[in-house]
Amino acid sequence: MDLNSLVDAFKDDDTLFALTPETGKTADVLGETKTILENYNKAIKQSSIKKVVGLSSIGAQYSKGTGNLLMSHMLEHAFTDLIIPKIFIRPAYYYSNWLAQLSEVKKNGILPTFYPTDLTLPMASPLDVASFVADVLMEDSQSKIYEIVGPEKLSSDDVAAAFEKVLNKEVKAKQIPYKEWNITLQKMGFTPDASKNFIDMTQTVVDGKTDPENKGTTVVTLKTRISEYFENALRDN
Repeated sequence: MDLNSLVDAFKDDDTLFALTPETGKTADVLGETKTILENYNKAIKQSSIKKVVGLSSIGAQYSKGTGNLLMSHMLEHAFTDLIIPKIFIRPAYYYSNWLAQLSEVKKNGILPTFYPTDLTLPMASPLDVASFVADVLMEDSQSKIYEIVGPEKLSSDDVAAAFEKVLNKEVKAKQIPYKEWNITLQKMGFTPDASKNFIDMTQTVVDGKTDPENKGTTVVTLKTRISEYFENALRDN
């Protein structure tokens, strides 16, 4: 996201929906994020932008040691010098993340997970989050932070049970041992730095630091349950 392209893109707009792309292919995850955010800031100053809405993440309140979650922390602090409304949306873990394991679930009835299988954490439907974001983009005009969760906290065992219900086959969650995390990510095409940051983020989740902060934030509970989301997502699979 080079500066000149952003200046052209922002020129006649009044609202920026800001993201910090995460691909697993970056040689310097946080360094690239810093550059992107600095370019966002510079481009806004040369534009008619009057409001920033940023897609952050639960856990963004921590300033160190959280790997990829630091991208969201950086996002939330990238525009402090701008006197315009800044609204940040911190979703919980997306249900859709689990669909990356669908082939293994279908083939072997195993749901691989980096988490202890009984560890519960907030999760939410990405479609619900998208709808919420759309409303914020259109309606909100005051700086604030939203923390978005689904109707219940879920474990990997619960996710396996949801797959089992929708696929009508036995599915069991199986934790990937910590010593295998790095090689697993490398096989998925992650760079060494991307692997490190993903592992730091995952350990933050395991350590129980990704519940809503609920301090000066607004917690919003969305409605879609994971079994309903899977039923719709897997209808044509």
